[in-house]
Amino acid sequence: MPPEVPHYRSSVTPLVRFSPSISPEAQLNQLYRHKYWRGERGETNMNFARKKLIPFLVLILSIISVLRLIRVAITTSSSSSHPLPALPPLGDSCSNPPSCTKFQSERSASINATRLRKKEYQLLSNLISQRAPCNLLIFGLEPQYLSLSSINAGGTTIFLEDDVNKISTMTTDSNTTRIYRVDYEVPAKEAYNLLKHARENPVCAPSSKQLQVSKCQLALKNLPQEVYELKWDVVVVDGPSGNRPEAPGRMAAIYTASMLARNGNITDVVVHDVDRTIEKWFSWEFLCDENLVSSKGKLWNFRIMGHTNSSKFCLPKEVTIV
Repeated sequence: MPPEVPHYRSSVTPLVRFSPSISPEAQLNQLYRHKYWRGERGETNMNFARKKLIPFLVLILSIISVLRLIRVAITTSSSSSHPLPALPPLGDSCSNPPSCTKFQSERSASINATRLRKKEYQLLSNLISQRAPCNLLIFGLEPQYLSLSSINAGGTTIFLEDDVNKISTMTTDSNTTRIYRVDYEVPAKEAYNLLKHARENPVCAPSSKQLQVSKCQLALKNLPQEVYELKWDVVVVDGPSGNRPEAPGRMAAIYTASMLARNGNITDVVVHDVDRTIEKWFSWEFLCDENLVSSKGKLWNFRIMGHTNSSKFCLPKEVTIV
């Protein structure tokens, strides 16, 4: 048998250790298992010790309750700040959910970027109201633009769009409003080379009227025949998207719009998204800043006098190629 160890009672109140892993009930039982020496002031010391323990217990329980509340709050906040990704529309298929979510976000951002703001739409609708009934040509097809054909009642409105999905979801109820699908083969990343090509080649000069047989790389030669035959009063350039380097850019659309305008009498050419480099450069180059008559937000309105015999486009100092 091991040697007997004499029992020793300390005159000091034993330390109480709290472990986060022990429940409040276990801590309470552990505290009450400690014995205090009993002497002449045993009862007094016991009552004093109990009074000291009560605030500690209340504090411990309060801390545990607060921690639980904080944990619940953090969990709720995390759930609300990271909602579940929206499901793709019916008919869409995707084998990689993260890619689908990214695509949906990019498509939503693109839609918001191309949508006209209130003051921009007001400028455009006022312009068409002043010139209606007129010949209206629009590069691009957005829901907002369908109402422009109603404003242009009695006139001719033609939409040129490369997105098959947009064409399939939008219809018109007017015989004077038509939607054509066109292809833009040149990506936005080729903008610099095309601008240099236009400056160095006389075939791109404004005096060259025959777009359908033009050798200029910026000329759109595959448009419907009536686009080349009509004299346009208003031309709007808001397509193709041009929102990525690999996406079709608006270089050819702006150039072609400027050429069509110079074949008419007085043509208003309206360009959207002029906060982007390509739209700004090519508007300055082929529509000329001295022809800018009004602007709102990201919308510029150029008024072009037709039948010009100039052999050069304007050359802004801000866009000098070296």
